Amino acid sequence: MNTTDVIVIGGGTGGYSTALRAASLGLGVVLVERDKVGGTCLHRGCIPSKAMLHAAELVDGMAEARERWGVKATLDSVDWSALTATRDDIVARNHRGVEAHLAHAGVRVVRGSARLTGPRTVHAEGACEDATPGAAGEPALGVHDFTARRGIVLATGSRPRTLPGLAPDGRRVVTSDDALFAPGLPASVLVLGGGAIGVEYASFHRSMGAEVILVEAADRIVPLEDADVSRHLTRGLKKRGVDVQAGARLLDAEVLENGVRARVRTARGETRTVEAERLLVAVGRVPVTEGLDLAAAGLTTDERGYVAPADRNRLETAVPGVHVVGDLLPPPSLGLAHASFAEGLLVAETLAGLPSAPVDYAAVPRVTYSSPQTASVGLGEAEARARGHEVDVNTMPLTAVAKGMVHGQGGMVKVVAEAGGGQVLGVHLVGPNVSEMIAESQLIVGWDAQPSDVARHVHAHPTLSEAVGEVFLTLAGRGLHQQ
Repeated sequence: MNTTDVIVIGGGTGGYSTALRAASLGLGVVLVERDKVGGTCLHRGCIPSKAMLHAAELVDGMAEARERWGVKATLDSVDWSALTATRDDIVARNHRGVEAHLAHAGVRVVRGSARLTGPRTVHAEGACEDATPGAAGEPALGVHDFTARRGIVLATGSRPRTLPGLAPDGRRVVTSDDALFAPGLPASVLVLGGGAIGVEYASFHRSMGAEVILVEAADRIVPLEDADVSRHLTRGLKKRGVDVQAGARLLDAEVLENGVRARVRTARGETRTVEAERLLVAVGRVPVTEGLDLAAAGLTTDERGYVAPADRNRLETAVPGVHVVGDLLPPPSLGLAHASFAEGLLVAETLAGLPSAPVDYAAVPRVTYSSPQTASVGLGEAEARARGHEVDVNTMPLTAVAKGMVHGQGGMVKVVAEAGGGQVLGVHLVGPNVSEMIAESQLIVGWDAQPSDVARHVHAHPTLSEAVGEVFLTLAGRGLHQQ
């Protein structure tokens, strides 16, 4: 039986961040990952999708150059194999980087499957990086039993939710895990689900020339965001030609030889038949706990499949020493890679006996990397009022500042603050590159700043961030463009 300080099951963002931080604090760490370290985010989600969305921005930029700026640019075609090769190279380099960081930190990595055999013991089957090499020069497969002195961290992540009767085939019916790896670019796509993932994929395919129908059951897309964010994003997508159907439901669908035929009930109660080359299912994700044998450690899941922590401040379950990070956590955890990263740091420091501040989920930014982009942090207006806050709200279109006119994509800044100059509760952005603007607002919300605190700081001119500064000036009673 191998004894170490910490055993981490799962090598995605939450798992490897836990492992690296624990190792940096002098703890012995074993990390078990049955696929590749980096997890869904690196190999099937965040990184490859943003690489493809950057390519989509370049395509959109050529159209803007020609139609708005008089630059006589033409687009022959998109070389799918070249595009995917660049994407794969970016992923591979990041993967090698994570592996190198783990090796440098002294984390012992087991490439295989793990199951719990007790509250401090794990059975792993696979290749251990320090095992005797086999005939092919690879670490030999083997069986490993580990005991953790400090604790076990569950970081097994999630998988896409699927719909009954619509089994993904990687070609006609795809999920977010395989949509970018399906062959070629389809001429038409039906996207089910108008959350961040569905919107991003709808945006990408539209940029690449596909006819796109986006179906969301809620009465608006990105329903977890402020209503004004949904409104501006819907307007931006429709302007680009995306057929946004909010308040709509899929009735049924059948896979044809050359595509998919579906019936959709619209918000008006009409039944609409839709045919598309590809159906993308983006209706959420579910935690992965199969094969973990949680019961062996005295653990259970809730009705949604999450492993709930008994102590939210330490992310520790009801079984002492067993912690959870990432997509296994129920709300208010956000299922975001950067939130998982913060959770990993918290758990590692807790296991090392160090004081560590709980993750403040209200101050974790949320971004949708579509065109236009959305970025937000804190409470939306309706959520703030529902929690009993009396609020002051100010909104400004990005086109009210010169740089917003240059970009010409519309968008807005919205700030929600306690009435009478109180602390800022939420900041919400829609427009070009707002993912790169949200960090300032994260600090504003996270440090409980008031509009007057922000208003005394000067924003560079001409920038999109001037709109953020002007909204805070207005809330502080100093605005030049009072609304």
